[in-house]
Amino acid sequence: MTTRLKNTLIPGIFAILAVFIPTILIKLGIINAYIAQIITLGGVNAILAVSVNTITGWTGQLSLGQAGFMAIGAYTTITFTIDCGLPLPLSITLASIITAFFGWLIGFPTLKLTGDYLAIVTLGFGEIIRVILINIKAVSGGANGRRFTTLFALYPWVSFLCVTAVLVVVVILLQNFMRSSYGRAILAVREDEIAANSNGIGIFRYKMVGFVTAAFVAGVGGGLYAAVIGFVKPDIASFNKSIDYLIFVVLGGMGSITGSILATYILTYLQEFLRFLRDYRLVIYPLILIAVMLYRPQGLLGMKELSFVRLCGRLWEFFTRLKRKARRLVKKNVR
Repeated sequence: MTTRLKNTLIPGIFAILAVFIPTILIKLGIINAYIAQIITLGGVNAILAVSVNTITGWTGQLSLGQAGFMAIGAYTTITFTIDCGLPLPLSITLASIITAFFGWLIGFPTLKLTGDYLAIVTLGFGEIIRVILINIKAVSGGANGRRFTTLFALYPWVSFLCVTAVLVVVVILLQNFMRSSYGRAILAVREDEIAANSNGIGIFRYKMVGFVTAAFVAGVGGGLYAAVIGFVKPDIASFNKSIDYLIFVVLGGMGSITGSILATYILTYLQEFLRFLRDYRLVIYPLILIAVMLYRPQGLLGMKELSFVRLCGRLWEFFTRLKRKARRLVKKNVR
């Protein structure tokens, strides 16, 4: 088996298993609707975490306004589906494109800023989106929000299948994008802007590419959030939401897509698991985060990616060693 075929086939098999095995278990009732919704919400959160990682982990820009892009994607999806009568997949696609346009609109005057200044501007953008959504009641339903009923809410296995499949596609596309010349230029800008500029890499251009890509992915996550939850309020554009997604990225490892996804699923389930503690949940959850940051400040995976090819290789070596040891024991016993 060639290296290229192996690098494509093994992750592809894992992706298919991750999508279809839980879907079958949900459809058969082995995984109940409550757990299915938690896992599905974890998938939506993972898409938003990937969006934050694209701009923060890969481009090296601190953005605190991803929840604002998510809100644009969610409300635009609802508007296209309910008011315009478009199919949900087309609505989410168009909503993501519009969200990417807003990313370009915000990024054009602000990406020349760096560090805390960019964070403050994007934070202000998220709050502006939240206030606007509260006041345009015809579109957003005001502070009370807007309901959105789809097949996602009626059939848990459909929502899981669609969300997880979209997550897999997003990860594949982003991983291939980062291996391209554009992706390598973005990483060069993150590592050292002066060195990248001296080698002819347009700093502003590649920052904009990363920012718009992150906004597009956030729009996808927002559209899926609206479809899965079935109810959207302007509060989803709040500062707290943006911080939640940033926590997922920091805990998983800034620059690691698989680390962000792993941390997102763990923390999403942990929030639900700790509900029996009631108000004490708000104390236990931050303590766990503090402990992780103290003893593993680089995150779960740091800047590394979880490689299924490497994992399979190590498992193969492990079983090969076991097989050899078993043969030696048999030969000893025979003698």
